[in-house]
Amino acid sequence: MHRKMLHWAASATVGLMLILAGCTGADAPADDEEMSPLGEYFSAFYGGDLSEEEQQAKYEAENKQREELVAQCMQDEGFEYIPVVNSMSFDPGVEWKPEDREFVAQWGYGAARYPGGDEPPEPEDIAPDPNSDYVSALSESEQTAYYEALYGPTPTEDEMSEDGSYEYDWETAGCYGWAGHEISGDDPLQSDEFADVMNAISTFYENSASLPAIADIDREWASCMDAAGYPGFATQADAQNSVYDELNAMYENSSTSETGVDEAALDEIHEREVDVALADLDCREETGYRDAYQKAQFEAEEQFIADHKTELDAMKAAAEQARS
Repeated sequence: MHRKMLHWAASATVGLMLILAGCTGADAPADDEEMSPLGEYFSAFYGGDLSEEEQQAKYEAENKQREELVAQCMQDEGFEYIPVVNSMSFDPGVEWKPEDREFVAQWGYGAARYPGGDEPPEPEDIAPDPNSDYVSALSESEQTAYYEALYGPTPTEDEMSEDGSYEYDWETAGCYGWAGHEISGDDPLQSDEFADVMNAISTFYENSASLPAIADIDREWASCMDAAGYPGFATQADAQNSVYDELNAMYENSSTSETGVDEAALDEIHEREVDVALADLDCREETGYRDAYQKAQFEAEEQFIADHKTELDAMKAAAEQARS
């Protein structure tokens, strides 16, 4: 019997996402912007130094191998499964320009409406599932067993956190979890050996907003927003989060509605989003927010690296060895 795992992807911590993206608290950086010191480490950890072509080739090779392993596993579980061959483009498509007034005036933060969001996918981009006919022919109980074998059991309420995430464990994630582990093995960054430094990284990013230099620039920015007619934001991140909070509330209400998402309400949120995003942009420019934030963040990361260099270098070496 193959080991199983949960099929929803575990959500990364906010700090880790910031590191991987090389972000500041304001927005994701443009291609020509400098990656943060810790971002350089995590880019090395996860192979972020690969070109788009190398990433594409790596994804396609691993996807093919994974699907073949899944088919083997599902057959052992007593089901038929045809490998699903998908392709993924690493071309970012529309350029994201959060510091460009014309872009912000049209899209705001890209929350309610975003470039390409209203464009339906091309028919040739939608790969049909070769297993759909087989699954449709199964009884309801057989379908439940099929998906549990494929992805693992549905998480219980006790296993889910308030934000819908849960602790990922390949051993309970069905054939996909087993196949993924066969290809990638154990993530060295999640091993007990590096637990202390990973916890230190998470704590560092959780506390980064309280750095004195960042707290100072946030107060300047908040004062500017208050003067512009947008009071109540203590930090720059609060402005964008306010939009997502409103969207989340709308989507929660629409989930119980027979009519689905209210497009008129979505348009109203988008209008408010653009207004606050433009005010936010003005205040970031007026206070020199981005440069000040980046300087403070980079200096703090450099100090963190100096304090944990031995552990970080060991993690980097372990990650590189696992990928080789």
